[in-house]
Amino acid sequence: MSKTLVHITALLMGLIGAASCSADEPPATPTPPSAPTFATDDERNTIEVFEFASPSVVYVNRYQVVRDRRSLDLLSIPQGAGTGFVWSEAGYIVTNYHVVEGAQQLSITLPDQSRWPASVAGLAPDKDLALLKVEAPKEKLQALPMGDSGDLSVGRKVLAIGNPFGLDATLTTGVVSALGREIEAPNQRKIHNVIQTDAAINPGNSGGPLLNSAGELIGVNTMIYSPSGASAGIGFAIPVNIVKQIVPQLIEYGRLVRPEFGIEFAPSRWARRAGVEGVAILHAAPGKPAAKAGLRGAKRGAWGTVELGDIVIALNDTPTRNPDEFLALIESHKPGDTLEVHYVRDGTLRQTQVTLAPPEL
Repeated sequence: MSKTLVHITALLMGLIGAASCSADEPPATPTPPSAPTFATDDERNTIEVFEFASPSVVYVNRYQVVRDRRSLDLLSIPQGAGTGFVWSEAGYIVTNYHVVEGAQQLSITLPDQSRWPASVAGLAPDKDLALLKVEAPKEKLQALPMGDSGDLSVGRKVLAIGNPFGLDATLTTGVVSALGREIEAPNQRKIHNVIQTDAAINPGNSGGPLLNSAGELIGVNTMIYSPSGASAGIGFAIPVNIVKQIVPQLIEYGRLVRPEFGIEFAPSRWARRAGVEGVAILHAAPGKPAAKAGLRGAKRGAWGTVELGDIVIALNDTPTRNPDEFLALIESHKPGDTLEVHYVRDGTLRQTQVTLAPPEL
């Protein structure tokens, strides 16, 4: 047999063997396609807003001070926690009033995990807002840009950042579910024009920012409606336009200030007893705007009975059916404004004008 024939025979035998082996082996598994590496425009926006805004969100720690029965040393016992955010590089932190209510000591934990003692700079229980102050370096404090809650509409995307159940820097997203809602403040005053959202808000989120897709502050997350106590998709935030009015007052005066009208409210049942929906005046302080305009409070009758005073039913043609509506209207004006006051005296509808005075500070 020639060498050439031997070579050809060997080559054929090798090919036959390879074919036989490949017939016995399972087919090779195809390489799976690589996972998508792109994000949608909405996902990119969510990531960008979180990365931009989360350095401004802080942990608010509340403590009760107790004395150790053995050593008699004073101990700080954690009492609860919530969320806040940086208002300015001057060290001002905004949160909810109910987050700090009753606290004997407060501290702020910044995103870099540094902890700083905090003091109360101002309180506005009527709006469930509180302003805290820390002495942290400016480079550690990144303030959030302010949005305009007047530009909101139902369906707009919103993002909430907070510390639910103590889990810091937690992001949830949703939409504006409704506008113009009304909730009750810790002191039973009504907060008007509140934002409703379905972004998940849980215990610990209180005081955190609600943001729009530009990373601007549009509200302060305040409370939820939930039979179970956990998020049920109905959360409420105080609009940023209210916050922008209140915080400068807290910085300057430490409290909410409003122009002075000069009356004390009587119990609501007094107006109902007269068959009128309005605000009954218990006392009109002498020398104050209401008294100067001729408004009168209640007085004792000849036989010791209480005679009703004037009942204010409208300011500038806007009804004042209860003290909340009355105060909300006063807060929307400034000292020097003159209001047309509609009131009832002895069953007769009357009018007068009251010029609001600067508040006593």
